Amino acid sequence: MHASKSILSSSAPPERVGVDLSDLETLRRILRMALLHKRGMAVALATVVVAAVFQLTIPRFLGSAVDSAQGLIGAGENAVARGALWQTAALLLAASLLRGLFTMWHNYQGEAVGQRIAYDLRMAYYAKLQQLSFGFHDSVHTGELITRGMLDIEGVRTVVNAGFMRLVLILVLLGAGAFLLLRQDALLGLVALSFVPFAGWRSVVARLRLRASWLALQEKLGVLTRVMEENLSGIRVVRAFAAQPFELAKFEEVSRHTLALADRRIDIRVRNAVAMTYAFFIAMGLVLWIGGTKVLDGSMSVGTLTEYLAFMAILQMPVRQLGMTVNAFARASMCGARLFEVLDREPAIADRPGAADLEIGDAVVRFENVSFSYSGAPPGDRPAPVTLHDVDFEVRAGRTLGIVGPPGSGKSTIAHLIPRYYDVDSGRVTIDGQDVRDVTLRSLRRAVSVVQQDTFLFTASIENNVAYGDPWAEPAGITHSSEVARLHDYIAGLPAGYGTLVGERGVSLSGGQRQRLSIARSVLLGAHVLVFDDSTAAVDAATERAIREALRAETTDRATIIIAHRLGSLMHADEIIFLEAGRIVERGSHDALLALGGRYADLFALQSLDGETPTADGTPEHRS
Repeated sequence: MHASKSILSSSAPPERVGVDLSDLETLRRILRMALLHKRGMAVALATVVVAAVFQLTIPRFLGSAVDSAQGLIGAGENAVARGALWQTAALLLAASLLRGLFTMWHNYQGEAVGQRIAYDLRMAYYAKLQQLSFGFHDSVHTGELITRGMLDIEGVRTVVNAGFMRLVLILVLLGAGAFLLLRQDALLGLVALSFVPFAGWRSVVARLRLRASWLALQEKLGVLTRVMEENLSGIRVVRAFAAQPFELAKFEEVSRHTLALADRRIDIRVRNAVAMTYAFFIAMGLVLWIGGTKVLDGSMSVGTLTEYLAFMAILQMPVRQLGMTVNAFARASMCGARLFEVLDREPAIADRPGAADLEIGDAVVRFENVSFSYSGAPPGDRPAPVTLHDVDFEVRAGRTLGIVGPPGSGKSTIAHLIPRYYDVDSGRVTIDGQDVRDVTLRSLRRAVSVVQQDTFLFTASIENNVAYGDPWAEPAGITHSSEVARLHDYIAGLPAGYGTLVGERGVSLSGGQRQRLSIARSVLLGAHVLVFDDSTAAVDAATERAIREALRAETTDRATIIIAHRLGSLMHADEIIFLEAGRIVERGSHDALLALGGRYADLFALQSLDGETPTADGTPEHRS
């Protein structure tokens, strides 16, 4: 799959992003991040060079030892020759030990810098995900984001040691080795280095193929993560419908494709390494043949030929590592491009330049001819339908607005526009006359609390979940907000009380308990605008009535908006608006709307067909 077809660039147009990064620019950005850790990079580079120097001394020691020993033996100085060989062996051992020490040092420093880059990227990536708008998260699957935040960061991290440091080592060995070989015998040096152009060409070809295979593999791993995440999140549904065989088959199919891509990548690496190694041994064979001929005709000593062969043996290592280095750069360029694709995005919802904090007076929320559509369709698709059309209403502190309508009429969209989860297409949303687009998001979302129907609880204690918006809340405040939500008695009956841990996403609590905990969380914040988005749908009528009565004392200085399908939840509202296809088709009090005899009255009559007519206080009135 080509990079331009990635899920981010094709399905999330609301977020603005810069130009696509080339491989070279991606690697430059990673290198700049590494150079921010100046001390670690300086030590790593210095130790790489020192390790290479000690490695290059080994052929010189061997060549000198062979020539010296041959001369001494020819002169009958066997004992002296034996001593010279022992001395050379000691020097070789010392050089090897020092090379090993500095190699270990540069590997440690390179790995340390890579880990620090991974930390920086991880924190920047997580912070960016917190900033990107709901429109972005609506169009990108969680599994894809997890893959980028884990596997792609790992791919970038490894390039410091396996890429940059190893490349420096290869360049020093090849550069210094080429100088030494060419200086002694130009012809033999050229033959010894004849494999380098071929190895370089194969490296370029392999890099292009590996990058494409890495991109396909990472995207397939994203799909694999998505399948697993969906299965684990919906494990109760899977088991309820006995769909384990289907889910296993789906996971196996994606795993099989992922394995095929991994095999293809390994095949490219192996073929590339074999080709370069084969070229190297051909060059070594030519050196042995040409150098042996020179030794036989007396134009070259055995020690010099030994030195050439030792240099060739040393150069074999960077040749073999060149394939791994190319693979590291290919993976890093692809992984880095995928990461920077997210990091370079500018949030569609952000503070405008010069935005001031929201100043609350009478907490008057006003929609002024607001129109909105969810523009998340990929390019070329039909434009998204308009969700809201010229919506106009007002609600102030101490008063309650009820919103009702069929599914898809735009009720929840209104709840999302007040805290500016999305921006309106036309018109404006104001609080005390201040356009929500002109104030800081932090102050706006501290002033507006949305209690949603689908509540999310963290795997933590009940106390921590209630106090999520205010971690420094006093226990008395947590208890009071729980009492308002009619949850305190249940919590008090638990063995660990407020310290009881809830399961993943609150799975250990019932739907009604989760909704009441979410209400308690919002009450604790003391927001000036409370929006209940069908937040008592899983609560029985008697408990809902008790919550509503407790909230009356809490909302005397707050503007309250209640969105509900059950009319008993909003019959007490000062004004009720009926939405249909994104338009307000009816508005007024409960009694006025009943007298109008329109859609609201029809819905009221429909909900009364079960023999229970909701009364103004929300309790059922049984008909005889």
